Amino acid sequence: MAPSRAILIRRIASVCVQPQIRMRASARLVSTSAAAVRSQRIRANVVPRLQTISTPRRAYSAEASGAPEPPDFLNEAELHIFNKIRGELEPTKLEVQDISGGCGSMYAIEIESPKFKGLTVIKQHKLVNQVLKEEIAQWHGVQLRTRAA
Repeated sequence: MAPSRAILIRRIASVCVQPQIRMRASARLVSTSAAAVRSQRIRANVVPRLQTISTPRRAYSAEASGAPEPPDFLNEAELHIFNKIRGELEPTKLEVQDISGGCGSMYAIEIESPKFKGLTVIKQHKLVNQVLKEEIAQWHGVQLRTRAA
């Protein structure tokens, strides 16, 4: 019986977390069973592909003025989100990235702000959701990472 889709996803994810360790472990396998051979082929083929499609992170730290400046390579939608968050939450670090492939339906946002001090993570996220309420209504999803400065 073939493994379920969830099991395969977990296996691929575990390979991606520590590919060097997993690759060494798979190199030691000497089993000739079909399942073992298939597993080794998946590890050998999937890990390099996943590493090549990962995108670089776009992190911006505050300058002397205390507020991060938007980089030149942000598209119009990313810049709008960046400026709205910068105006409301006064972050010391801000990262905005369209992770939907350019269509603007999903964003990864990382914010470090002194306004989060003393708030739980849920309350921090609620504050960001309140600031971006109109934008989030149009999106498919959002990845938020917040922390107090």
